[in-house]
Amino acid sequence: MTAKIETLQRYTRLAPVIPVVTIDDPRMSIDLAQALVQAGLPVVEITLRTSGAMDAIAAIAKAVPEAVVAAGTVLTKSQIAEVVDAGAKFIVTPGTPFRLAEQLAEASIPVMPGCATVSEAMTLGSLGFEILKFFPAAASGGAAWLKSLQGPLPKLSFCPTGGIDLASAPTYLSLANVPCVGGTWVTPADLLRKRDFSRIQELAREAAALRRPT
Repeated sequence: MTAKIETLQRYTRLAPVIPVVTIDDPRMSIDLAQALVQAGLPVVEITLRTSGAMDAIAAIAKAVPEAVVAAGTVLTKSQIAEVVDAGAKFIVTPGTPFRLAEQLAEASIPVMPGCATVSEAMTLGSLGFEILKFFPAAASGGAAWLKSLQGPLPKLSFCPTGGIDLASAPTYLSLANVPCVGGTWVTPADLLRKRDFSRIQELAREAAALRRPT
């Protein structure tokens, strides 16, 4: 197992849930990251869907060293270098065309590439990736799909994201090939707009209390 895979494996086992955040105002990113860390969710994915996302990643990386900030929705080769320079600890993609997968394999930080089919998962596995994002999870077969891959693809594990909430997360976390789940329910857009970090922290504590069966 390579060092990058070992590092990513460690990150995915720090907490049962990785909040997936689309942030418009990078000035709130430090308060948000601190609230999540204090609640027991040290890993946070900032999606590159807004103009302030890169600044938010850089701010968290610099000011909240106990947080593990990931860059999500990475779509191009140029973004790989940008998020590394910003201080992202790992990269997440929603899907992974073959050329992008080859470029991600050369990244200096760990990568959790996205897939939605068995063929995509097998292709990513052949390129050396062992921990994949399953997206959009609920729309692409959910926990049943993941369970069906435990036999034929035993070396792969998945972080399902998309359509998951506090109620459905335990079903995914009960699977041997699911170390964690990703979700937006911990940091909903309305609470971010209001900067209601107290309520976000409550949601984060609920999520952090979810644990894989031993």
